[in-house]
Amino acid sequence: MGESSSMAPGTGKAQPPELRHRIMAGFIGNVVEWYDFALYGYLAGIIAPVFFPSDAPTAGLIATYGIFAAGFIMRPLGAAAFGWFGDRYGRARTMQISVVMMALPTLLLGLLPSYATAGVIAPVLLVLVRLLQGLSVGGEFSSSVTYLVETAPEGKRGLTGSWANIGSMSGSLLGVGTAALVTNVFSPETVADWAWRLPFLGGALIGTAAIWLRRNLHNSQRFQEHHEGRDETSPLLEAFTTNRHETLLALAFAASYGTCFYIAFVYLPEWLSAQGLMARSTALAINTGMTVLVIPAMPLLAVVGDRWLPRRTWIALALSGLALAAWPLHEWMLVSGGSLAAILATHFLAFALLSVPLGSAPALFVEMFPERDRLSGYSVAFNVGVGVFGGLTPMIATSLIAVTGAATAPALYMTVTALVAVAALALTPDRSRAPLR
Repeated sequence: MGESSSMAPGTGKAQPPELRHRIMAGFIGNVVEWYDFALYGYLAGIIAPVFFPSDAPTAGLIATYGIFAAGFIMRPLGAAAFGWFGDRYGRARTMQISVVMMALPTLLLGLLPSYATAGVIAPVLLVLVRLLQGLSVGGEFSSSVTYLVETAPEGKRGLTGSWANIGSMSGSLLGVGTAALVTNVFSPETVADWAWRLPFLGGALIGTAAIWLRRNLHNSQRFQEHHEGRDETSPLLEAFTTNRHETLLALAFAASYGTCFYIAFVYLPEWLSAQGLMARSTALAINTGMTVLVIPAMPLLAVVGDRWLPRRTWIALALSGLALAAWPLHEWMLVSGGSLAAILATHFLAFALLSVPLGSAPALFVEMFPERDRLSGYSVAFNVGVGVFGGLTPMIATSLIAVTGAATAPALYMTVTALVAVAALALTPDRSRAPLR
């Protein structure tokens, strides 16, 4: 791996980092982000009594509003702030700041005092840490994707951009695995007392490695040339005025494909358990195993959009297949009484089809926007679409079953949202073979 600060012979100028360095820099930031996300979700039941005891109503109120703010306010705010900063001052600087803002809260979370030690200050500090992480999450994924795709070799934008999602999936699996290790090695009492802190302190080490890898990143040559001659305009304003069409299409696509992702990757184990088709632990194990298979599938399928099929067409075909298969597969699982064959086939087909947008959509988003407001438009559209609309998916799916009485209502919801994503793609020009604007 080349040093990003090496000097070009005879020029006295620093060379840009090698491709492997750039990929690792984009990859590891998303590992940190999703490691913490999965870890907190897995250990939430253990952490909550430490900071929010049941006999402290004020602490419970802080938890309720704090969690809402972290998920639905800070992430879009972070998207807007980091998007504007990245368009004005560079993707590399944005990536350096965002990874520090993720690594530091992970370390702090492992060091926070408990409610028994600090009283109401403890839940307040926890919420502040989560708010800071929510802010940084809003800028991390989109800035790393934009950097990777802008600096990708010719004809490899899809493959290079897929490394951001490879990082996300790898970090999620690492977080779940680390949490499972701690809860199996230590007794429940020890975990609740202090051992739950160990995975967060370990995550700070990964964050330190990410900071080191990003310490001397350079911007793409295109961005440097653009930045020298850019007008004093607001990229965030341009994303909602001059390029409003692109922003709205990106938002519609992100919300729709994000909903499909959450139904398959997050809600499906809960649905199987609620319908009495499979134990939650078994469903989660299958879900995790399929996620492992998705990691190598994403870059392999992204190559198809780089070489053979236009990227927009490739993603639309996959989501059309998902729309057609969603209801029959869910009906099969119900009619079969939760047979292992039906459940495995449903997971395999859904995860395989979603591997296409997971691998190719990062490049598609970057190609949608001109360079002057690319990160602003992409960040806001992606974080509002996937973070807010996608994040609401489990609640919406559960509500649909309650209202309609139909166990397959989430499958029909997936069908509708997949078709909305295809419609958004139909209105989006394909630029997978054109130079970035």
